[in-house]
Amino acid sequence: MATSNTSASTTPASGLREFWYYFSVNRGAVIGLTVFAILVFVAIFAPLIAPHLPDVQYRDALLKPPIWDANSDPRFILGTDPVGRDILSRLIHGARYSLFIGFFVVVGALVVGVILGVLAGYFRGWVDVLIMRIMDIILAFPPLLLALVLVAILGPGLFNAMIAIALVLQPHFARLVRAAVMAEKNREYVTAAKLSGAGHFRLMMITILPNCLGPLIVQATLSFSNAILEAAALGFLGMGAQPPTPEWGTMLASAREFILKAPWVVTFPGLAILITVLAINLIGDGLRDALDPKLKRS
Repeated sequence: MATSNTSASTTPASGLREFWYYFSVNRGAVIGLTVFAILVFVAIFAPLIAPHLPDVQYRDALLKPPIWDANSDPRFILGTDPVGRDILSRLIHGARYSLFIGFFVVVGALVVGVILGVLAGYFRGWVDVLIMRIMDIILAFPPLLLALVLVAILGPGLFNAMIAIALVLQPHFARLVRAAVMAEKNREYVTAAKLSGAGHFRLMMITILPNCLGPLIVQATLSFSNAILEAAALGFLGMGAQPPTPEWGTMLASAREFILKAPWVVTFPGLAILITVLAINLIGDGLRDALDPKLKRS
């Protein structure tokens, strides 16, 4: 009895060690995780880290270059924007918006996509046809174009942009879950659960769905980076977050006319988007290697 309890208690720990081993083999994934952890830390403690308030305008310091330039102002490490706001402070506070956008979009797309995918894969028939044809229609449109149309209908704004992006991304989750459920529902453990009297809801959500989590985690990670990119694109086009919100895409939009005169006002928000998306994609690659048994090294 004691032996069984000991083995049961050590199984999760050994599983976690195995996961970390295969994840850490990918050096890029570890670097991405480190960068992402720093971004999360910066986002959480933005009011304490930022040297200035993000919306305060210093009229005596318009378009000041970064600190390594001879004409810089030592108060502003990365310079200021066209109305005298500190770029570094706006980037730090912008990390909050970007990570919140990614989290909100992924959770919304994941919940809707999982429900639709489970229903389609489990019941098949007309339910499957109806759901999948709707997903096909959504996937037939370019994601950014469809998000633009939805935001134009809902109205410009950060919240409406997040809803539009979530609707655009959820078909990927629905199709992934549908395929996984179809592969799992005829296995022996599902048949045993049916014979024991489990209902449809229990079979779908408790018996089958937990065995589909590996691909879902990887897809959620990649959708996180897509959500940040889509939100930045909508902000750049004036359909996402509205000024003076320190969202990275909106910062790019307000500074594009100064790209030649003051290139730092577009360079730093662009680099922030690039580094964040690259870090999340590297994490996704590491998760794929760690969660897919076919890719694990012997």
